[in-house]
Amino acid sequence: MAPRCEPLCCFGERLYFTTFLSHPAPSPNTLNVPGSPLGTNPPIRCRPRAGPGASPEDEDAHYYYFTIDDQLLYLSFFQDWGPLNLAMVYKACILIHELLEDKELANHRLVLYSSSDPRRKANAALLMALYVMIVQRRAPWEAFHPIAEIEFMPFRDAGRGPSDFNLNIQDCLWGIWKAMQHGLCDMNEFSVEEYEYYEKVENGDWNWLTPGFIAFASPVDTNWLKLQKEGKNAKSPGMSRSTSGSSNLALQRKLPTPFQNCLEYFQKRNIKLVVRLNTELYDSKTFLDHGIDHLELYFDDGTNPTDEIVRTFLDVSDKIIESGGVVAVHCKAGLGRTGTLIGAYLIWKYGFTASEAIAFMRIVRPGSVVGPQQQYMYLKQLEWTKWAALDEIKRNKEQDTVPSAPTTAVAAPATPPAESDEDRATPPMNTLSLPPVTPSRHVAVAAAKAMDIAPPGQPRKTPNAKRVAQVLEEDDDEENDVLPALNVVPAAKKARTSHPRALTNSEQITRVTRSSIDRSNVRKPPITSRALDSPVKGTRQPANKIPRLAPSSRPVTRAAAAQRAVPVPSLRNPRNGNPAPSPTPSRLPTLIPSKRHQSTLSESNPAIHHKKKAGASDAWVNNNPAAVVVPASKSTRPGLRPIRRRRSSFSNADIVA
Repeated sequence: MAPRCEPLCCFGERLYFTTFLSHPAPSPNTLNVPGSPLGTNPPIRCRPRAGPGASPEDEDAHYYYFTIDDQLLYLSFFQDWGPLNLAMVYKACILIHELLEDKELANHRLVLYSSSDPRRKANAALLMALYVMIVQRRAPWEAFHPIAEIEFMPFRDAGRGPSDFNLNIQDCLWGIWKAMQHGLCDMNEFSVEEYEYYEKVENGDWNWLTPGFIAFASPVDTNWLKLQKEGKNAKSPGMSRSTSGSSNLALQRKLPTPFQNCLEYFQKRNIKLVVRLNTELYDSKTFLDHGIDHLELYFDDGTNPTDEIVRTFLDVSDKIIESGGVVAVHCKAGLGRTGTLIGAYLIWKYGFTASEAIAFMRIVRPGSVVGPQQQYMYLKQLEWTKWAALDEIKRNKEQDTVPSAPTTAVAAPATPPAESDEDRATPPMNTLSLPPVTPSRHVAVAAAKAMDIAPPGQPRKTPNAKRVAQVLEEDDDEENDVLPALNVVPAAKKARTSHPRALTNSEQITRVTRSSIDRSNVRKPPITSRALDSPVKGTRQPANKIPRLAPSSRPVTRAAAAQRAVPVPSLRNPRNGNPAPSPTPSRLPTLIPSKRHQSTLSESNPAIHHKKKAGASDAWVNNNPAAVVVPASKSTRPGLRPIRRRRSSFSNADIVA
């Protein structure tokens, strides 16, 4: 039986994504064999921007299928399963780019596929969307558009119980996108070897979350803990300064390897401060002796920090980061409490949402922010944003050195001058005591009559035949709207007859259906003054009729435009690919050029997909493929190199995927 797959999602001219209805997914060797049933004319979803589904040239196209299900695996802590870490995103981007550059596949369309497992399906789709956004420089909403109609299993935290806070693919895209715009995630400075080496527990277990923050697990000094325990058992008052100093120097030679790596690495990378959030597992003087400051901000594991702790962390960290230093933060595992405070800084400093901050941190350091800390960040994000606004106002006041400039920030709106002396004598509105407004009888009666009128059909739900019948009935109503005494047609009727929607007799004959003819031939009784006063069943009630919108203000749908030959403004110009100008300014955020991405972001409209230039910041895709991808040969195509698996920072046991 031939393997079945879902319709292909088109991410570009040669990039597609699909899911096979089986687990595990079939091997690429069976799918790429000449004569395979999937090799020619697979089902394709509608193209982006509501374009055509399958064109005639699709029948002769060739497809190359590849998968990362068995190569890029998420190694969970407990119940978590994604998203994949930044090293895997890096490798997937280079793999896709190498396949696109492979000369043997120049005439093929590349299809990234996964099995029906919802976890692998979501991780694979996210990798494809991230490649489109990071390498091809598309906006997050454009990267998500091809898979917007597919349902994906949401990502969850590294907890044991059922998940009550979920992240989706859009959160991950927006989190990475915001980090790139603020210079917090630069692939040119990313090293896969360093990332995979230091994330292991035996080598230190830390990750760079941003250029200003390192999140790491708490170092453990077993000798120091042993001395502390012996000192408590002996009830000794403690050692003197000279004795403790000499003992610390002696103990430094016996520090565990992860602790030694931590001290050496932090000294080389300009770490100015270490923040400890858990109980003491090492002597803080060890960092002080190496010229690194130390700060204690303890709160219990699995709980949320107080406002005083968050405020202290924000002030101290921002001062160091703005001066060019780096802050290293740790709790016991470097995930929950550490991610909560660093996420608060991302919200306060750069305007992340809670979901975007959590998603970004979990890609850089999987497992960040656990349990109720997710809801805590979601509830506090608005308050932290207010803190940022107040801090900005204070900062502007302090930096304002112009003596003539007013210090008051809010300006009162100016009121127009009075037109006469009587108007000047009129007291202001806020001093008048007005009675409460209550509806009168005629208003209530008119409202009741208006409620009895059937609402018009919705444009997108009403069939075209019924919609034409409604237009004919409206025109018949207008023909009867004649004054009985003067026999004059209203001006509104004259105006509507010149509109393109006004139908002639010939048009009515060709477009009217049989059901609409039956309804249009019903004779309507004349309108009398008695019918206006007392409505009777079977009589028409033009009074209190809801006015129809002007023809120019009605939204033009694509189906109606095809019937009336009215051009619909498209989002892209088919000639040059640029977006058409919008009559109203868009409220979508635009790409913000940062110091690390100024050479690649478009100056005019960076939200569109623009081509890469020689020497752009995407050089990491071309300069370092051999480190993560096996080069192509005559018989094989590019593939990922074997990946080393990490160990959990929660325990010393190997992680089960």
